[in-house]
Amino acid sequence: MFDEMRQWAARMNEYTMTILINCCCLLKHVDISFAIFGCFFKRCHEPNVTTFNTLLKELFLDGNVGEADKLFKKIFTLKLCEPNDVTILTVVDGLCKTGHVLAADDLLWLLEKTIYKPNVKAYNAVIDGLCKTGTVDNALQLKSRKIDKGISPTIVTYNSMIQGLCDFCRWKEVKDLLNEVVDHEICLTVVTFSVLVDAFCKEGNVKEAEDILEIMKQQNICPNIVTYNSLIDGYCLQGKMDEAKQVFDSIAGEGIKPSIMSYDTLINLASFLEVSSKGLEYTTITYNTMIHGLFSEGRIADGWELFNDMEARKVRPDLFTYNILMKYLCKTRQIFEAFSFLRTMEERGVIPSIITYSILINGLCKDGKHEDAKNLLNELPSKGLKHDNHIYAIIIRTLCEEGFLEEAKDALTKVERSGCAPNSVTYNVIIRC
Repeated sequence: MFDEMRQWAARMNEYTMTILINCCCLLKHVDISFAIFGCFFKRCHEPNVTTFNTLLKELFLDGNVGEADKLFKKIFTLKLCEPNDVTILTVVDGLCKTGHVLAADDLLWLLEKTIYKPNVKAYNAVIDGLCKTGTVDNALQLKSRKIDKGISPTIVTYNSMIQGLCDFCRWKEVKDLLNEVVDHEICLTVVTFSVLVDAFCKEGNVKEAEDILEIMKQQNICPNIVTYNSLIDGYCLQGKMDEAKQVFDSIAGEGIKPSIMSYDTLINLASFLEVSSKGLEYTTITYNTMIHGLFSEGRIADGWELFNDMEARKVRPDLFTYNILMKYLCKTRQIFEAFSFLRTMEERGVIPSIITYSILINGLCKDGKHEDAKNLLNELPSKGLKHDNHIYAIIIRTLCEEGFLEEAKDALTKVERSGCAPNSVTYNVIIRC
């Protein structure tokens, strides 16, 4: 359509060009975006702040942190536009999400001394980044600094810090923060409760997690799929599969629709989008947790039944799902079926990982197919995967267990020559044998 506009010499302005740049951003065509940006000046149009914000966002999404930093500095030094809150948030959040959290924190310090004061969202982005990188104390200090600047924390601020403190089991400070939230009359959200439920379940305190769930219901806060996933996981970790199944079935009672959610999105509780009780959806991780739990407890038929139900509901299996299935199949020496799933996942566009091949190599070794295991190991570089200590340890351990000590020693020598230095686990295997 843009080409048609040019052919007909239709009038266009900076808004037209910015929309086009944003389209290229969504399509991840950085080079085309900057080519269009060059057209601004040829057509005597002045890029506005939205144009620069779009380019900055695109550079960060593409991983070009250095170029984004250069552009941001040029905006200031050359006064290309008047930066706004979105500009600052784009840069700060972009730095945090690309692993440059300390640089984002330093940027806040610099901006505090200028007329371009960071807003609450910019502080929240850095606090969340600090908590995710394990520097919770720095996040707490930044929260205090933020208050000193006259910026009140929001529930998003507290959610990030509560998650960070829960990760380190700093329960007293979690309680203090929750009291602070109540004292400031800030409404707790489903994300806050989901973080707490997840933390208690990982600690094995499912009873406390259930209590949190009751408090949610008393406050008319509907649990979301993340809350239920955490509770299911908590029961599975304790081997209480009947209770886990009850929670799983109760989700269906809420009028659930089948859907796909990525593991990476679900694991990030602080940023997970809330969903209403009517819109709750089964997710891949819900099924993964249940299937893994059932297999671990020896309830094989129930596990396969749930996998069939997963496919019937059109909830697409992911890498973790297939790894669970293949691990069980290899454990029961159903190697042919395991490789059948490998082909299925490749056909469905799910790329096997080094863990996937570790499972298969382990299965081949356990089944006495050592040559096949070595051949598969040798194929890994052609698949873009590197050998690691874990895979070598599997092969060496299996050879030792099967009584092939000389072959195990030869494998150890090959490990040392390959440049993949054996770790303590590998040597311990040999010593025990």
